[in-house]
Amino acid sequence: MTTIRAWLTPPRQNPGTPLDAAERRALWIEIAIVLLVTFGLSGLSSILSLLEAALAPEPLSDQTVALNAPRSSQEFIDLARQLLGIVRLLAWAALGLYLLWRSGHGPKIIGFARPLLRRDWLPGAGLAALIGLPGLGLYLVARAAGLNLNVAPSILADYWWRLPTEVLWAIANSGAEEILVVAYLITRLRQLGWSENGSLLASALLRGSYHLYQGLGGGFGNVIMGLVFGRYWQRTSKLWPLVIAHALIDCVAFIGYQALRGHVSWLS
Repeated sequence: MTTIRAWLTPPRQNPGTPLDAAERRALWIEIAIVLLVTFGLSGLSSILSLLEAALAPEPLSDQTVALNAPRSSQEFIDLARQLLGIVRLLAWAALGLYLLWRSGHGPKIIGFARPLLRRDWLPGAGLAALIGLPGLGLYLVARAAGLNLNVAPSILADYWWRLPTEVLWAIANSGAEEILVVAYLITRLRQLGWSENGSLLASALLRGSYHLYQGLGGGFGNVIMGLVFGRYWQRTSKLWPLVIAHALIDCVAFIGYQALRGHVSWLS
């Protein structure tokens, strides 16, 4: 019980040197710019996508949204655009790392130094199982209840580069999300004097917002994922397990969908 209480109410972290009014204003401006360039804008777009789907004549469960779709009918243009999308996500991750580093929060401090097997890979695999299996169940329940679209993880054509590209998408997605939505945002909110629970909730709600294009189930499931991942980072200061877990979940979704499509009734 004591352990559970400790995880639910973590000690307040030292935010560093107190900020004056000008520094606080500058930090809020930085956060606003970063989010409007990255996942904040994605969240607003996702809300519009959900609204559009809800206003369509067919129910949500009869509509399909693809996470990884072709970007051109020409094979090599499609590949080039896929790679550009991956580079954009990696650039978002680099932006978060750079801004944190400039303010004295280098990779080692946020738990993003060289990953180790027992410290990072094994917890990452455990987190992937903890989130991935219940997440699949939540998706099926939400879809059956008409609260979620049919999510097709990948509908890329069967080109030679499909599998490595899907793996790169998984890596880029996980890096960008965990660096910006967890490490960057929670660190900045700490500096602004937010409580651990307040910064955790903000991070989780942001994560849920840009998944709303999948439906209410997708948004809610990612809020839960955000609460678990964010609290893990707050308690351990280890970011690699989150990146590894997220990448594993995405890889299983992308590759598993392609392998099982047509063989499992609830995959279409």
